[in-house]
Amino acid sequence: RYNQRHSFLPNKQAVMTKAEAEKFKADGNKALMANNLSEAIELYTKAINADGTNHVYYSNRSAAYLKQGNATMALEDANSCIGLNSEFSKGYSRKGAALHSLKRYNDAIAAYEDGLSKFAGDAALTKGLNEAKRDKERAEAGPSMGGAGPGFNNLFGPNLLAKVAAHPKLASYMSDASFVEKINKLSTGNMSEDLIGDPRIMEVLQVMLGMPEKDEGGASSSAPAPAPAAVPKQKTEEHKKAEPEPMEVEEETEPAVLAKLKGNKLYSQKKFDEALQAYDEAISLDGTSMTFYINKAAVYLTTKQYEKAVEMCKEGLEVGKANLAPFEERAKAHARMGKAYQVQKKYEEAIECYKNAQLESFDKGVQRTLKNLELEKKKADTLAYQDDDKAEEAKARGNDFFREKKFGEAVKEYEEAVKRAPKNAIIRNNLAAALCKIMDFNGAKREIELALDLDPEYVKAYARKGDIEITMKEYHKAMDSYKKGLALDSTNAACKEGLKKVSSMINANMTDEERKERAAHAMADPEIQGILQDPVIRQILQDFNDNPNAAQAAMRDAGVRAKIEKLIASGILQTG
Repeated sequence: RYNQRHSFLPNKQAVMTKAEAEKFKADGNKALMANNLSEAIELYTKAINADGTNHVYYSNRSAAYLKQGNATMALEDANSCIGLNSEFSKGYSRKGAALHSLKRYNDAIAAYEDGLSKFAGDAALTKGLNEAKRDKERAEAGPSMGGAGPGFNNLFGPNLLAKVAAHPKLASYMSDASFVEKINKLSTGNMSEDLIGDPRIMEVLQVMLGMPEKDEGGASSSAPAPAPAAVPKQKTEEHKKAEPEPMEVEEETEPAVLAKLKGNKLYSQKKFDEALQAYDEAISLDGTSMTFYINKAAVYLTTKQYEKAVEMCKEGLEVGKANLAPFEERAKAHARMGKAYQVQKKYEEAIECYKNAQLESFDKGVQRTLKNLELEKKKADTLAYQDDDKAEEAKARGNDFFREKKFGEAVKEYEEAVKRAPKNAIIRNNLAAALCKIMDFNGAKREIELALDLDPEYVKAYARKGDIEITMKEYHKAMDSYKKGLALDSTNAACKEGLKKVSSMINANMTDEERKERAAHAMADPEIQGILQDPVIRQILQDFNDNPNAAQAAMRDAGVRAKIEKLIASGILQTG
């Protein structure tokens, strides 16, 4: 990908659009004009991450890199620019300027000439070519030794390496690769500080200039060799002036982008047919950008042409794959396709598309949509599974297993029946009975309470609930359950028998351990906790010891009496 090496921690959680990319570019231009080069490079990089198919962003970043002094990166971006759009003149200007800065004069001249072959008479290319040729000639002429004598380049030439290798003393240095590299550099006439600081290079200069060599003691056999004259400051300044200046950044908007922006405006005006025509125009002008396809898909999605929306997203993904589109753009196509499937209630296809979007570029919004959709699918699957007839068949099988005392199999069949008919109170009552048989009293209580939520007048369920609560030693609750059942049907035998049974258990003689266990069960009940925290009840309990007449008077209140009786039934309050 063109933008991989220049990543400034791109935020893959934000699905960026071309409009956002244009904003990054505009901000980058401002930063560059203000000479905030690092900021400009980062902003252009964000633009590239948003839309890696736009050659202008690479062109602008190339200019920023060159101005920063990083000609290598400037050259890479220039090549990327040309690779994306070979009919863009500034791409060749950028390339030539980067090569010029690297002192690759022949390559720079070739780049400018390549551009001029396509854009004859282009002012920037022509100026760059002339400057590259001028500096090439200066480099070939080479700096002079103190203003007198021949230039280094003319003095040494390409045969310098051979001359050094043939010299009896200098040849011993040829085993050092860094020395060979310096000789090659010297042969071009480039006298840099690293060369001047190397005493071996000084010996080469002495030999090539015909100066007497030093003896082994370090003394010269005649007058000492003069030190090489420094390159005059004026020459350095002239050379600095010859450095190519980065061209101004590109501000123009491409015709394809203009067509897209036109389509966006028409879309916002709900002129959908005209918007489609504008996006088609954009595609005809630039068939390498998947954004235009995604925008068309948005129109189809809005106009409820869901199949067309899906097909357009698929086409866009193919274009994006072929043209190395940014991950964020691909993610947007997958998400839009997922939306088209979602509104059609094609949950599996939609979930797959959203997951693909997250693989391309993670986004919190898409993740929330995905989680909600998975819940929506689960509910839809549950509803689709419901069938009253099949529920009755499962219940009948459960009844058969229950009669055969195969309680585990009965539980499975009743649970299947519940899935088929979750609002059937009778099935949940049967399931509670089977769960009691396998000693799952908590599960049984849960199911019976759900049955009563579904049918608050289901007397048989109150009787079952009371039985379960007795087993769990929640006598006060069992008493309430039986009483509620009898309030609905005063003749119900199960509730009558249950109430009688729990009353006798409350009044029965129990060991201290049994009382403690019963009280512990009661104290876990929020209702009992609430009664004990009631200041009126607390005062009445105190009055039973200190002022019995006041306590008896308070007991005439039905609400107070019910609460005291509940404390007695729970085992919290002892009588007798």
